[in-house]
Amino acid sequence: MHEDVLIQLAAIVVLGIGAQWAAWRLNLPAILLLLLAGLLAGPAAEWLELGRLIDPAELLGDALAPIVSLSVAVILFEGGLTLKLADLRTSGAVIRNLVSIGAGITWLVAAVAGRYLIGVPWPLAILLGAILVVTGPTVIGPLLRHVRPSGGSGPILMWEGIVIDPIGAVLAVLVFEVIGTAGGPSSGLSVLIWGGVLTAIVGLVIGLAGAMALTWVLGRYWVPDYLHNPVALMVVVATFTLSDLIREESGLLTVTVLGVVLANQRSVSIRHIAEFKESLTVLLVSVLFVVLAARLSPDQIAAVGLRSVLFTVVLIVIARPLSVLASTVGTGLAWADRLFLMCMAPRGIVAAAVASVFALRLREGGIEGADRLVPAVFTVIIGTVVVYGLASVPLARRLGLTGGRTGYLIAGANPLGLAIARVIRAEDIPVLLVDTRTDRLDSADHEGIPTLNASILSPFVRERIDAGRIGRLLALTPNEEVNSLAALHFTSLFGRQNVFQLTPEPHGAARSPKNHDADPEPDVTVPLAAQIDAADLHEAGRSVALELHGRVLFGSGMTFRHLDALFYAGATIERLDLDGADPSEAFAAQFGPKAVPLLIIDDGGDVIPVTATPRPDARAPRTVIGLVPRADRPQGS
Repeated sequence: MHEDVLIQLAAIVVLGIGAQWAAWRLNLPAILLLLLAGLLAGPAAEWLELGRLIDPAELLGDALAPIVSLSVAVILFEGGLTLKLADLRTSGAVIRNLVSIGAGITWLVAAVAGRYLIGVPWPLAILLGAILVVTGPTVIGPLLRHVRPSGGSGPILMWEGIVIDPIGAVLAVLVFEVIGTAGGPSSGLSVLIWGGVLTAIVGLVIGLAGAMALTWVLGRYWVPDYLHNPVALMVVVATFTLSDLIREESGLLTVTVLGVVLANQRSVSIRHIAEFKESLTVLLVSVLFVVLAARLSPDQIAAVGLRSVLFTVVLIVIARPLSVLASTVGTGLAWADRLFLMCMAPRGIVAAAVASVFALRLREGGIEGADRLVPAVFTVIIGTVVVYGLASVPLARRLGLTGGRTGYLIAGANPLGLAIARVIRAEDIPVLLVDTRTDRLDSADHEGIPTLNASILSPFVRERIDAGRIGRLLALTPNEEVNSLAALHFTSLFGRQNVFQLTPEPHGAARSPKNHDADPEPDVTVPLAAQIDAADLHEAGRSVALELHGRVLFGSGMTFRHLDALFYAGATIERLDLDGADPSEAFAAQFGPKAVPLLIIDDGGDVIPVTATPRPDARAPRTVIGLVPRADRPQGS
């Protein structure tokens, strides 16, 4: 028995995280592989008479529903931490309409389709429509990370997904209460109205109180740093549970309010909490999707027929476009964003969890049609995830909301930064050059390179980045501490694999570039790497802690001082087309051993920085671009 439980728990974690990793490697939406993993480990294995690898009902029993509820609470809290009230200035009307008018239209269309396509009685059809109002961050978040849309559609979808989850869950609970009300339509309406008001009051009051309490204790340093994340998690669990005990399903609203308030206060920094919760959310989403998909039985899957498929089609083709059209009238939202919103409404964990709980209660009450509720909801979940997951990237590209190649944020408008920006811009890849000195940005402005006069560490820079087009950082300033802080600052936004910085100066070396107006011309006849012994190189790598810097650019010894000296001495940028040869070796053979490969263009036209790792990221290098000292330039250039 012990071994069986251990195997199931291990399988859930391995399949969940493995599916996330495989999805990243294959450039597929993670939700698709998570659902597939759960179905293969549960109903598919049972249908093939191999025995379930994962049996959530046997493994967790009555604890399954509370575990799912607490997990969803943490996910919604993390989603709330990503919501900025500044987004409401430009998109507030659209978000408000989507969670009110749009939700009402979805509810109505789903209820009618449930009655006439699924064939359930009207009370269950209305409950089914209420359940399917939700979208949710468990599916929206991973898809947005995969698509990275530009414009206003990304923040709108995130706000809608997080806010609509508690609204949909509360609506489903109230409809369930109405089904059990014997007082007629007027009594049912009073249950909806007063129940909604009471739930909103409980959620808002406890959420605000929890946020104020957590901010108070953190702001007075009553909690040591190593307990910040555990204490925040404790507050989330406590406020969610307290709210649910007072008013069922109000806990989801409570944790959403808690997250939004914390994200928009200015008393204490909560970035470390947000980063911890983001990692925890990835784990919880992976586990939940595998568990809930594995929980399905072969009979429930067999019950999915043409009617359930047509029901899903109605939601995708009719309900969502109508709700978006009605919600965006007169808002001034661009048509590209409207079309993308029409094609993005996947259902996720909340719909699955609520449907599973209510189906059990309805079955115990002997309500006709209860057995058709879960298959219908899971058909919608799988159908919407598959359709929206596969269509989202091609659609976003067709609408011009995302490019096929990821752009660069470059810190430092010095000669090196400007030269690299020119190369990237020439390949028609987005680039944004950031520096605090306007005189350095003037040349870039004259050449049409987008610039921003600000510190790379300023929150203003993060707000100005178009996340659909910019996804990599090159930290090229002469200050290695600024480079390291910039890499740390943007790791949570771009991912560790997409933040790059220059090689730190060797131990004991000067930390600032030479004043070329006062110093003699530097000696560039010998590469800097050859002038530093092994011990110095080891210490250079340790001058900034490993976890505080990004991927090292251009190889050992290629510090800012050395590269700046090459530019001062007249080095130029040269290109070399490749024919299957190793980029670094071919560049050295063509331009000499002191030439420095900087960038590689692959067969897809993407520009990849050369790093200190053994090989570049480029899948099929086509062209290498690098810095060639004046003495090594080809004759006649």
